[in-house]
Amino acid sequence: MAKGRVKMRDHGAESSLYWRRALTSFVGILLLMGVLLANLYHLQVNQHQTYQTRSNDNRIKVVPIAPTRGLIYDRSGTLLAENRPIYSLEITPEQARDLEATVDGLIALLELDPALKERFLADVRRQRRFNPIVLVSRLTEAQVALFSINQHKFPGASIEAYLKRFYPYGATFTHVIGYMARINDRDVERLREENKLANYAATHDIGKLGVERYYEDLLHGQAGYQEVEVNNRGRVIRTLKYKPPIPGSDIYLNIDIGLQQKAQKLMADRRGAAVIMTPQDGKVLALVSSPSYDPNPFVHGISGPEYRALLNDPNRPLINRASQGIYAPASTVKPMLSVMGLNEGAFTAGTRFFGGPHFQIPNTSRKFRDWRRWGHGWMDVYRAIEISADTFYYDLAYRLGIDTLHDYMSRFGFGQFSGIDLHEEASGIMPSRGWKQARHKQPWYQGDTISVGIGQGYWTATPLQLARATAIMVDRGETVHPRLLHGIKGPDGMIPMPISKGEPIALKQDSFWDVGLAGMYRVVHGSEGTARRAFADTPYKAGGKSGTAQVFSLAENQQYDHDNTKEHLRDNALFVAFAPYQNPEVVVSVVLENAGGGSSNAAPVARALLDLYMLPALGQDEEPSEDE
Repeated sequence: MAKGRVKMRDHGAESSLYWRRALTSFVGILLLMGVLLANLYHLQVNQHQTYQTRSNDNRIKVVPIAPTRGLIYDRSGTLLAENRPIYSLEITPEQARDLEATVDGLIALLELDPALKERFLADVRRQRRFNPIVLVSRLTEAQVALFSINQHKFPGASIEAYLKRFYPYGATFTHVIGYMARINDRDVERLREENKLANYAATHDIGKLGVERYYEDLLHGQAGYQEVEVNNRGRVIRTLKYKPPIPGSDIYLNIDIGLQQKAQKLMADRRGAAVIMTPQDGKVLALVSSPSYDPNPFVHGISGPEYRALLNDPNRPLINRASQGIYAPASTVKPMLSVMGLNEGAFTAGTRFFGGPHFQIPNTSRKFRDWRRWGHGWMDVYRAIEISADTFYYDLAYRLGIDTLHDYMSRFGFGQFSGIDLHEEASGIMPSRGWKQARHKQPWYQGDTISVGIGQGYWTATPLQLARATAIMVDRGETVHPRLLHGIKGPDGMIPMPISKGEPIALKQDSFWDVGLAGMYRVVHGSEGTARRAFADTPYKAGGKSGTAQVFSLAENQQYDHDNTKEHLRDNALFVAFAPYQNPEVVVSVVLENAGGGSSNAAPVARALLDLYMLPALGQDEEPSEDE
């Protein structure tokens, strides 16, 4: 076998290959190091601010601080809505030696509901152990004192104080002030749409009704914040920056606490409303809806059974009858209708009219009866107002028609929002041809107009609208919007609210106003006045108008029998009044549901309220002095 040739190694080629590979590797390493350095430069230099901000976000935490809510006072400075501290018992789990034993001991010591333990332990599992967790809120003063004595036995437990709204007069002002309650999902959505959500980051409650809701922005204030440094577990290490919150503004209402309490007392155990306001500037001195309810349970979270009891109460205490209750105005509007008739030339102050037992549209068989079965005989407009003759106004409505009635009465504010600073308001109905077609898909008939002529039929109004219309009447056409807010307490003193007025009612002759007012004077002081008994021996001169509104329609020959009619079908009693007769200072409207006649039931309430307002001005007291 032939022996193979031995190959000789080419050391030069191997050396060249080695250096080529080494150079390639070196260049690759340089490139990779270049990429690494470039990326490092990008992160450390170009993106320095971005990552520093992210780091600070992890290290620095912004904690919002809720502002103190503004207080609410009446016109004389009586506190109507305040902030009271409530005390809650909190436990920091990591500071407690034996958490369950601590909870059991506190429940036994303070005689708390044992069910609180399960809820507390569930909260502990959801939160970090260094955060304080509420065991129970709203401790009594006795419980706070008892815990303070024994606090050394419960490491990690502490009492914390928070401010919560409190209404010292309870149900008296609920339908004026409203109440606060916990912010819900709808509130959050509304605040987000209004770009106000950030200002409520530390706030748990918000105004729900009344003044609390309408002036929420004024009362709430501006939230503050503090920047704190935290460790990687979220524990606060130190405070870096503090911006104090701006407290909400204190506000003063036009409400007079004496008139409000008197009206509520007079309305006790009745369904209805009373409104007292000044005609020249629209200041609402009292606004009462009966029955009412205590708003304080809503602040802390009313229970389901309590709320359902209010919701299902047949007397409907949740409704603000003063601004949301809609009633037929009945004869209270006859002075306004008289002014309309004079201005339209339907009659003059001296025109004589014979009022029989009923009114009948020509060529029809239907009879519209007067409240007095045998009629009133001859009368002029003064006597028509004084005795509240229905036939006089049936005839007036028939001759002028619904278009004229709607035009004039709309100027008095009927069928419109009054402009009061409350969200809870109904507009009522001032009917027209278009309204009936849109609502009932029917044309307007002459018979519809006749009923409207005495403030009934489709016509509805709120007690607040009746007070405003009376104010327009006594102020001779000057229209003013009712106002609850008197002023805002600023750093330099009280900032008063301006008077809000609308377009005045211009008549062909100003003397037409005097005719209507003279008729109202005769209602309370005339020999035939429907309210003469209620206003007998008043030491001041006043004017007024009663109204009795049917709740259901009677058959043509059917007579109304109050005693044998079911309570909820009885007539509503209404009365509007003003005083003094010369240069009126105050107007009153009263509505009592299913109470019967306005002159016998609502007029005495109006008289009592006017007495309270007027007698101090005359230098007299409600109670006789010792000299008397």
